[in-house]
Amino acid sequence: MLLNIPSALRAFLALTALVFISACTEEPVPEPAPAPTVVPGYALLMDNGYALPPVPPRLLEEPNRRVLVYYTGDEKPGTIEVDRYAKFLYWVMDDGTAWRYPIAVGRLGRSINGDTVINRKVEWPGWTPTANMLRTEPEIYGDFAGGIPGGLRSPLGARALYLYRGGRDTYYRIHGTNDMESIGNSGSAGCIRMFNHDIIHLFEMVPNGTRVVMRSEADSERIEEEYFNRGEELPARRVDPDAIYGEEALMADRPLSEILADQLAEKPTEPEMDASEM
Repeated sequence: MLLNIPSALRAFLALTALVFISACTEEPVPEPAPAPTVVPGYALLMDNGYALPPVPPRLLEEPNRRVLVYYTGDEKPGTIEVDRYAKFLYWVMDDGTAWRYPIAVGRLGRSINGDTVINRKVEWPGWTPTANMLRTEPEIYGDFAGGIPGGLRSPLGARALYLYRGGRDTYYRIHGTNDMESIGNSGSAGCIRMFNHDIIHLFEMVPNGTRVVMRSEADSERIEEEYFNRGEELPARRVDPDAIYGEEALMADRPLSEILADQLAEKPTEPEMDASEM
C-alpha cells in the first residue's frame, strides 16, 4: 500500500537521505585555519616612511598592552610614573584616568633611580653605548662603540624621551625598541623600553619639562598587588654586528619608498619587438 505523503514532506525526506548518504561516504572537509589576528593599536604602522611591523598578539596578552585606566597612584596630572616592579608606565591625566603602558626595565642593579625631567624629545633617534656600558660589558657593546644611526636598526626604536636631572643628561631614556620580547620583563641596561607603537602614542602627549617619577617598591606592592614583580630577569642580548652594519641590514634600514624604488628599478623590462618579428 502506498502512503499518501505530501510532496513537500517527500522532498524533505529525500534531502535528508541525501545529506545522510553524503555524510557517510565523503571525507570530512577540514576547517580552514583561522586568519592571523592583529591587536587593535598594534598593527603594521607607517611612520616617517618606515614600516613598523605589527606586535605579535602573543606578546600582548593582558596586561602587556596599552590601556586607559582609572589612576590609583599618588602623582599629579601631567606626570609620568614608572613602576619598575609591575613593569608599567603611567601617563597621568587630569580627569582621574591614565594611560598605562607595559615596559621593560633595567636588569638587576641597572635600573634608574630618583626622579627626572624630560628635556629632549627625538624621533627615530640614533644610539651610542655609554663609556660605562663599554667598560662593564664590552662583549655586548664593544662592537657598537661607533654608534648606530636612527632607523630600524637603532636600539632606541621610533622615539626617545631624554631624561635629565639638575639640568644634566642622565643618559637614561624612555624609548621604543626592536626587542619586543623584552617588554614586561627586566631586560635593558637601565633605560625604560616600550613597544614602538606605544612610545609613538605617548610621545605626542608629553611635553618637554614633564616630570618622571619612579614608584617605590612599597607603593608598587600596595597599588599593583596583582602584578607586583611580574616578568622575568632576561640576560643581556648579544647582537651579531653583521645584523647591524652588514650590507643587507643597511639596505633594509631605509624608508619604504626608497626600497620600492630600487625594486622597481631592478625589475626587468620586456624587450621591444623588432618590426620583422611581428
